[in-house]
Amino acid sequence: MNAIQRRQFVKTLGLSAASLPFLMGLPSLGLASPARPRQRLIIMFSPNGTIPPAYWPDEAGSDFKLKEIMTPLEAFKDRMLILHGLSNKVRGDGDGHMRGMSCLLTGIELFPGNIQGGSDTPAGWASGISIDQEIKAYFQSKEETRTRFGSLEFGVGVTDRADPWTRMSYAGPNKPVAPISDPYQMYQKLYGQLKDKESLQSVLDDVRGDLKKVRKLISAEDRRLLEDHEALVRQMEKEISEADRQKLRIEPPTLEEGVADQNDNVPRLSRMQVDLLVNSFVNDMARVATLQYTKSVGQARMKWLDVSNGHHELSHEPDKNEEAQDKLVRINKWFAAELNYLVQKLAGTPEPGGAGNLLDNTLVVWTNELGKGNSHTLDNIPFLLIGGGFGFQMGRSVKLEKVPHNRLHLALAHAVGHRIETFGKPALCEGGPLSLS
Repeated sequence: MNAIQRRQFVKTLGLSAASLPFLMGLPSLGLASPARPRQRLIIMFSPNGTIPPAYWPDEAGSDFKLKEIMTPLEAFKDRMLILHGLSNKVRGDGDGHMRGMSCLLTGIELFPGNIQGGSDTPAGWASGISIDQEIKAYFQSKEETRTRFGSLEFGVGVTDRADPWTRMSYAGPNKPVAPISDPYQMYQKLYGQLKDKESLQSVLDDVRGDLKKVRKLISAEDRRLLEDHEALVRQMEKEISEADRQKLRIEPPTLEEGVADQNDNVPRLSRMQVDLLVNSFVNDMARVATLQYTKSVGQARMKWLDVSNGHHELSHEPDKNEEAQDKLVRINKWFAAELNYLVQKLAGTPEPGGAGNLLDNTLVVWTNELGKGNSHTLDNIPFLLIGGGFGFQMGRSVKLEKVPHNRLHLALAHAVGHRIETFGKPALCEGGPLSLS
């Protein structure tokens, strides 16, 4: 029932408008607004630009052909939205890689700083929140979309070094969010407290018994203090009981043991992280996630693809170097295959408590910090969207003309009901949310 119908209902029965909040939750009256379907967002990042001729479809509209890099995603062609012509127009301090990475999801300038890149102006962290964290904060502000973590930041092959080349998520100005690159550490974050709760319950049982034993041996004044302690024990037991009622829908995945967080293990680490990500969504631990492969200026050596050169080193080679171009196509095609693994897992997992599968209510955004590695251009940033739940018209290749990527971020926010007027740098939001429906 919409707002006008509710007002008419109140008027017809001669009810006070003040009673409406008390009546809204009565199902038989049908006054409640329909619940918004569950929505989830995953942003996947791979670095150092793409190879445009092997990435962008020549055609616009629904009748398009996938180029070599995106062929692993052929099965999801009707569920993808390819956005050509989005530009990162944020300028200011820092080199192209720094602004490409730390302005990618924030859409706002870097603070002045002392981190020197390949430009004349050193820079610091981004001066605003990233869109993943903005949507997380919006979800966490409402009871019906609040989850245990809000968001989860997964890394694959991300170095321990913290600088604007390694961080794309920001909880606010000067607040970079570090991805967790070790799947065993992520596993501990997600599931490690389950055994802790069992131990805590055992301890509380002992404490409750001990408090009862000393009750008759203490003064009235101490008894009041003891009652406060007993109340605390009851509160902790209540929290454990509530946690027990929120059982895992699916048990945690079994991780292969002893996989070190190092370059040659990136393919295995990738699959482990994707499995954890999908399981966290099934168990509704978060509805926003990022999946960051290496970093801007990342020098991963993808020996499993018979590529021994560093990725960033290769990305600087001229277009006429056919051997380098072939290797870069293979590297980016591998990232597309990992995206396919993620999307296949989502599509093959039933939506908990509802119809369809996880992909029906999850939008995956695959992006990059550069349009092209050897030119360091921030125009034509790759943005590929796959999935559902956001109301966008999928199965299309869309050609735009240097549209600020801030407008895509606005569209993502509006799609989940977060009606902000600007995001990032206000001047780059002219025209409002990108129309994708």
